[in-house]
Formats: sequence, structure tokens, C-alpha cells
Amino acid sequence: MTTAFENLNVGDSIDGPKFAVTRESIRLFCDGSLDYNPLHLDDNNMKGNFAKTNYGGIIMHGMNNFGLISRMITDWAYPAGAIHRRLETRWVKPVKPGDTIQPTGIVKSKQVTANSRWVLIDVMVRNQMGEKVATGEAMVEFPR
Repeated sequence: MTTAFENLNVGDSIDGPKFAVTRESIRLFCDGSLDYNPLHLDDNNMKGNFAKTNYGGIIMHGMNNFGLISRMITDWAYPAGAIHRRLETRWVKPVKPGDTIQPTGIVKSKQVTANSRWVLIDVMVRNQMGEKVATGEAMVEFPR
């Protein structure tokens, strides 16, 4: 859903693409980010009490959530001439191979200033069970 600033309402929702997490997608993110932490690669290391995480196996990079949220916001904003200006996120729950995650957003507020128009969006990523795995806030500018 792409819309003009004037037609946006608090409570409007944005849906991003679903993403099926696999061992291969995690490995590809390792290669792209140059982050080869055992957290993302070594099941044996993760079955113990690695850094007191006790996840039982590898987990996806948290920044992968960030990327999915960024894609959702950009896909929504860019066709309307808007610009994704800020994104803050928190990782809530680990994501493992076999999970399917999807980012969503809800328009939290709109503001008009002397120089521009702004939209604040609550963002989150949920897994296939509806559990939040990441939360945050994005800001989008709709230049005049």
C-alpha cells in the first residue's frame, strides 16, 4: 500500500514481504556482512551455554530483521516520493532456520513542520506463530 501523506491516518498498516529463514539465508548474510560469529554458523557451539544464550542451535542475524523492515518502509515510501529517514530496532526473540518472518508497520503519528511532513511508524517483525521477534520505530519524510 502506497499512499499520499494527505491520505494517511494514524492506525494505517503497512505489510512487508514474508521471509523464509534457512541455514543458507543465514550463511549468505554472514558472507554479505562479514559477520562469521559462531552464533550464526556453529550448531555444536550453540547447543551448550554459548555466551549464556542457550538457543540450542544457530540463529539469524538481528540485522536481517533490520533489512526486512528497511525494505518494507522503502517499498512503501519511495513510490509516494517519501524518504526513509530513521529506523531504531530491538531484537526481542531469536529467529532460527525454519522460521518464516514478516515485518509490519502501523502509522503512529503525522506531523507537519515549516519545511516538511513527517510520519512516525511503529514497526515489528513477527514469526509464523505471531510472536514478535523485533520491534522498533521508523520515521519517514514526505518532502513538500
